[in-house]
Amino acid sequence: MSAIALDILRETIRAIEAVRHFGRVVEIGRGIVKLAGASGDWRLGDRVEGRSGDAVWTGEVIGLEMGRVLVMADALPDGIALGDRVARLGNAELAPDNSWMGRVVDPFGKPLDGRPLLRGIRTRPLRCPPPAPGKRRRLGKRLETGTAAFDTLLPLVRGQRVGLFAGSGVGKSTLIGKLARGVRSDVTVIALVGERGRELRDFIEEVLGDEGMARSVIVAATSDQSPLTRRRCAWAAMSVAEHFRDQGLQVLFIADSITRLAEAHREVALAAGEPATLRGFPPSTSHLIMSLSERAGPGEGSQGDITALLSVLVAGSDMEEPIADILRGVLDGHVVMDRRIAERGRYPAIDLLRSVSRSLPQAATAEENRLIGRTRQLLGAYERAELMVQSGLYTMGSDPLIDEAIRVHAQLDSFIAEDSPDGIEACFGRLKALLEGESE
Repeated sequence: MSAIALDILRETIRAIEAVRHFGRVVEIGRGIVKLAGASGDWRLGDRVEGRSGDAVWTGEVIGLEMGRVLVMADALPDGIALGDRVARLGNAELAPDNSWMGRVVDPFGKPLDGRPLLRGIRTRPLRCPPPAPGKRRRLGKRLETGTAAFDTLLPLVRGQRVGLFAGSGVGKSTLIGKLARGVRSDVTVIALVGERGRELRDFIEEVLGDEGMARSVIVAATSDQSPLTRRRCAWAAMSVAEHFRDQGLQVLFIADSITRLAEAHREVALAAGEPATLRGFPPSTSHLIMSLSERAGPGEGSQGDITALLSVLVAGSDMEEPIADILRGVLDGHVVMDRRIAERGRYPAIDLLRSVSRSLPQAATAEENRLIGRTRQLLGAYERAELMVQSGLYTMGSDPLIDEAIRVHAQLDSFIAEDSPDGIEACFGRLKALLEGESE
């Protein structure tokens, strides 16, 4: 037996509890099962297993009272009764392994692609603290993304955390797949939180493709699974990303979506008795989102970096709704996708004027910053005058800036939708040629 296999066997044996702890069901209601007879060894976050006749159900400890344990079940079977015995399984930690690359797993580290999955040597808690603030590096080098908009106007750098804000059906998943394939990273970890089951295979085969999947780990929890599992999905994926980061690798972390994570947390928190104060969300939602975001970013010492793309579903492009507002305040940039742009057929439907990369101006040279500023100036001028232009009320020659904006608008609009196969320098060259030809 190899040394690695022996270490894995030792870790598996160590995780086995010699003594099992049990409680008995004393109350059932509102999605909560209360247990009595549990010892002081029970902890928040412990997984449990109950048996009701031939049916076996699982759940998680979400609250502790004097002499009582509050359990939220993944799914309560018919026939559960008072007095049923429930076993404590312990805190279900994760043990990622490098062999997970190219695999699809669930939030508990079990394979979803029908093939055996090797357990890693080291178990990791789901909610690790982030690197020490005083020891973290600053944002790193610029990353090539394969997309013109991100290679020029909205730069992405190592360790940056960017939010992708979009309504449903505007091409968010397609853009995520393009970035997963195009961003130059050692490994990509993707959390699909509450994804529709039928779309998982489409995302893997059509959106991500063989190229993107080869260096990716997907952690998926479908929409029909319990809120406990959906919430755990994001934590598990971040733990996998930290596993690779601690080896000095550059990791791209993608979460789709933070909105569904917050909704899953809301179900759990409300069941545990937390009040709903923030448009229906409990107060702990802010900490949930911020703590997950803080775990991404630059590492310390010999660690690598976790560059994060966190998507948010915004109804009606409302950037002031609670989840979007919370996340936008802790990110290093945000990208807004607009349904009106998608409806006229331009993909990715990025609204450049409402999008910001906080890696600027440091991530670009003085000349590149000049080109970015000029592009924004022209797009802004066209947006302000668009109604007059389309209604025929604007006369050419009235404003030189608007005249220039009208001449280059179609080209700039096409440029934002372009791929960038030749790298950042060549992409800026195309942008410069486009802008310098504006007065011709």
